[in-house]
Amino acid sequence: MKNKNIRIWIVIFLPLYLLGCSVSQVETLKNGSRGKLSKIKVVATSTIITDLVAQIGGEEISLTGILQPGTDPHVYEPVPGDGKVLETADLIVYNGYNLEPGIIKLMNSTGVRARKLAVGEVVKPLKLKTHRGEIVPDPHVWGSAKNTITMVNAIRDTLVELSDKDREKFTRNAAQLTKELEKLDNWIKQQIETIPPPNRKIVTSHDAFQYYADAYGMEVVGTLIGISTEEKPSAKTVKELVDAIIRADIPTIFTETTINPDLMKTVAQEAGVKMATNQLYSDSLGARGSDADTYIKMMTVNTKTIVIGLTETVK
Repeated sequence: MKNKNIRIWIVIFLPLYLLGCSVSQVETLKNGSRGKLSKIKVVATSTIITDLVAQIGGEEISLTGILQPGTDPHVYEPVPGDGKVLETADLIVYNGYNLEPGIIKLMNSTGVRARKLAVGEVVKPLKLKTHRGEIVPDPHVWGSAKNTITMVNAIRDTLVELSDKDREKFTRNAAQLTKELEKLDNWIKQQIETIPPPNRKIVTSHDAFQYYADAYGMEVVGTLIGISTEEKPSAKTVKELVDAIIRADIPTIFTETTINPDLMKTVAQEAGVKMATNQLYSDSLGARGSDADTYIKMMTVNTKTIVIGLTETVK
């Protein structure tokens, strides 16, 4: 009789119990809490930010990077798929300071409910003048490894807020990355000190190295275009840059991977200086498998290129 009652209970009440559990779990997910196996969906804009988020989030997040290596965030035009990715995200990590205007416009104009982190804006900006004469924040904050540590902390804290169950892993990953960035920062300082002081001056295609110069004791003599790669240099701008290079008496000028180098070749010829054999990475990492496919590798290869160009030796 006892066994019969147990069988009746199982047949009648167990399905109801399981249904109740299922409904409860659905309601929990609707309310924003996550099961043990779910991952937060994170979308990052530039390749640099995608790399930082990937290193901190690791396997505990589902990460999508919008921009591909070699893509210029200043002029990137979003495609329809970008809107879908943004709308399904739990967190969007972007640079801010108008680095990626197309994506920011899309993000603000669609029904995006994700948490948004303008991670570059956690850094106090340097200022630049645009070709229109406006004074705006310089968005290229990652030029200083110390600034990037500040960004890492902001990414870590935001991920923890959204997925506290992964706090330990996010914290450990961020601590490891911070240690590597501190080592990188010291190494760059040592390398720049090998450049003769009169040569610690830099000329590039566009104004993306102000933070690098400020952090590591260099001077930006001039650039062909300003803060955004959308700008078109005039003949007057070219002449002024040539004159500045001649006055500064520096041996080498630099081009960047996301910008056509042809006009800089003309500048180098008219100024009577060399153009560096290797290009600098400014707004994008290199392709996967290249010598600049992570932030740390990018900063390392850029420093080697600068030191070689201005001294012909690097340690």
